[in-house]
Amino acid sequence: MDQNNQYYDMDSYRSGQAPKSRGNEGAAFVGGMVVGALVALLLAGVVVSLVWLVNNNKKGSQQSVAREETEGVTSEDGRDGFVTDRMISKINSLVQTIQNEFFFEVPSDEELEAGLYRGLMDSLGDRYTVYYTPEELEELMTESQGVYFGIGAYISEGQEGSLAKISGVFKKGPAMEAGLRAEDLIYKVDGRETYGETLSDIVSWIKGPEGTKVVLTIVRNGEQMDVEVTRRKVEAPTVESEMLGNGMGYLRLTEFDDVTVGQYKEAMSDLYAEGMKGLILDLRSNPGGNLDTVVQIAQEMLPEGIVVYTEDKAGKRQNYRCKGDKEIQIPMVVLVDMNSASAAEILAGAIQDYGKGTLVGTTTFGKGIVQSVLPARDGSAIKITVSGYFTPNGRNIHKIGIEPDVVCEFDGSLYYDVENPIDNQLEKAKEVLTELMNK
Repeated sequence: MDQNNQYYDMDSYRSGQAPKSRGNEGAAFVGGMVVGALVALLLAGVVVSLVWLVNNNKKGSQQSVAREETEGVTSEDGRDGFVTDRMISKINSLVQTIQNEFFFEVPSDEELEAGLYRGLMDSLGDRYTVYYTPEELEELMTESQGVYFGIGAYISEGQEGSLAKISGVFKKGPAMEAGLRAEDLIYKVDGRETYGETLSDIVSWIKGPEGTKVVLTIVRNGEQMDVEVTRRKVEAPTVESEMLGNGMGYLRLTEFDDVTVGQYKEAMSDLYAEGMKGLILDLRSNPGGNLDTVVQIAQEMLPEGIVVYTEDKAGKRQNYRCKGDKEIQIPMVVLVDMNSASAAEILAGAIQDYGKGTLVGTTTFGKGIVQSVLPARDGSAIKITVSGYFTPNGRNIHKIGIEPDVVCEFDGSLYYDVENPIDNQLEKAKEVLTELMNK
């Protein structure tokens, strides 16, 4: 695994910045003037580059992908690779049919070529394995830096077969100002139904130029409503902190981006300066982020030992460790919920395994697999699932999640009470932390 190209949990995106992935483009590459043998040769090169990618990933290669060579192509009779003459002939036939028969406007050559790559990734049956065009990859890298254009909300996949949803909104962001809330289900975007669409496609519909508007049709408590939001530039506040009284500090991590470590250190320094004697770490609605970021934050609070370890399909293990020289010495409570995923689960699981904090809330999302972003020479890339991860005690939480030490279901009726809003999970965390501080 190449950490320089490694990012976690990019299945959950901020609205307005996620790369498009696995769209519904047809698996063909055609232009108005490109036909016959020329198209066949072009498609052969496209498929061959994909074959190289698949074969080399089977060998554990971490090199750049999607090369332009045509090595490995053989005839159907003597084939030793993936591409055959029959495949090329069939693609050529499909191209001609699309050109002659397709009723609607045919997308650009570039869009259709990307559709071929996306189709191969989609055939793996893993919703976290996707193809990025150069433009989409640039957006992905920008997103990990914590600045983007959009509505100021986290958009997450629901459980399989359900609608995508808003898992969190930024304070003073466009989504909050428009009245959107966490747990709102996204039924339509500008009248376009979202059911069955990929998360990144949905997010690509929501994003747009600064100052433009988007209408989200949401479902809340069984009722459907339209909410218009004006897009604008948003700098992601990945860390929020305040003193809650009685020596209790509160720190919320909304995502693990490049900017998060610095924001975390600054916030913790301020909390200590204000007399913090106990900490509530809020990981609710945190969809994850970069591996390096979550490991660095874990190193700010855990004892010496493993933070997390990964294992690939060959059984190769890689450990991520903590020196233990910055171990937190005050009582800690960690808030989690069903939207705490991936990197958030790495941190929560490590804290629980080492007994450094008490988890309060509901069972986490359960994403215990690792994606690696592998760049190509042409500026494109794939994000592909390469391994699973395990907590320090060897727990595999994929599709299981992490159970809290103290179960506390979220009460939306209290939280959204206009006259007296109450976060019942936070109140429970205060109660638990008080007990720990008084021991």
